[in-house]
Amino acid sequence: MDILLVAGLWLDGSAWNEVVPPLRAHGHRPVPLTLPGQGAGSTAATLDDQVETVLAAVDSAPGKPVVVGHSAACSLAWIAADARPEKVGKVVLVGGFPAVDGSTYAEFFELTDGVMPFPGWGPFEGPDSADLDEEARRAIASAAIPVPDGVARGRVRLADERRFDVPVVLVCPEFTPDQAREWIAAGDAPELARAKRLELVDIESGHWPMFSRPTEFARLLASAAAGS
Repeated sequence: MDILLVAGLWLDGSAWNEVVPPLRAHGHRPVPLTLPGQGAGSTAATLDDQVETVLAAVDSAPGKPVVVGHSAACSLAWIAADARPEKVGKVVLVGGFPAVDGSTYAEFFELTDGVMPFPGWGPFEGPDSADLDEEARRAIASAAIPVPDGVARGRVRLADERRFDVPVVLVCPEFTPDQAREWIAAGDAPELARAKRLELVDIESGHWPMFSRPTEFARLLASAAAGS
């Protein structure tokens, strides 16, 4: 089965390098995506450009692919389910929740000269990054690609309620499934509250399991795909 891999802010398709081989060993075809403005295209890229890239991958996949969105890209994966509810077989959300219609995509940190640079590890101290050693932190930070403001400030658009019929797996890295259930019940993830088939799975990692737990992460993704 095709598994489309969409990394979060500052990352390109190479973020999945250690996850791809074990996914192939499990019999799947992983497709890491490099998004416009995050390794492809120019810094003038917009959220719409990124959405088009994800949808093009969905459309070109045989069968019904699994779309994996990490962190902020959980919203991109969910937008794909909204735009192609009959084509997306399953959405896997890793360490994040999809934004609601009309909200800003990912304006989380200061923008400078038209881009949102990686802010350093200070904002991510604690459970987010506790499992990353200094070498991994340096590698991630040095490869980080500033996110264009047209992406960070882009507006999420959702229109087709059939998205709630698409099965969803929420991977819980730096938080637990119980915490996620509490947040959903409290109204903090309204899109997931309406999902008809939602499964929560745990992984003992920080926010970036593709770097810290690639083999275990691949096994989890393969299991999610096998259940599609």
